[in-house]
Amino acid sequence: MPVRLGLVAAEYNSSVTEPMQERAREAAAERGAEVAAEVTVPGSYDAPLAADRLARREQIDAVAVVGAVVTGDTDHDQVIGHAVAGRLTDVSLNRDTPVTFGVSGPGMSSAEAHERVDKGAEAVNAAVEMTESLP
Repeated sequence: MPVRLGLVAAEYNSSVTEPMQERAREAAAERGAEVAAEVTVPGSYDAPLAADRLARREQIDAVAVVGAVVTGDTDHDQVIGHAVAGRLTDVSLNRDTPVTFGVSGPGMSSAEAHERVDKGAEAVNAAVEMTESLP
């Protein structure tokens, strides 16, 4: 039976996140995993709630999250990046379901974000590996 994944993708910075989402789908197909549910959220900050909802589903083995947090004129990207990372870890531990972090940033420019679209594939690969390696 293939690993059944939930995929959460942020819309904000879509020129980056859409290719990340596509790379995630491609990686799932290459690994023989199934993207059983996909949720698009406004931004990376919104991803933990969607990841939690997917992780609650019995038919989901793991959740991969993709997004991009780019730097601006303030430290807002740092706040968002740390909040998202912490909350996704909480979801993983509270739901006993792997939730992998394919969010690039903070502290990167838009150009750097475009160079990191493979984070989508990395998140899916980590989700599959976690599912296969956990007892």
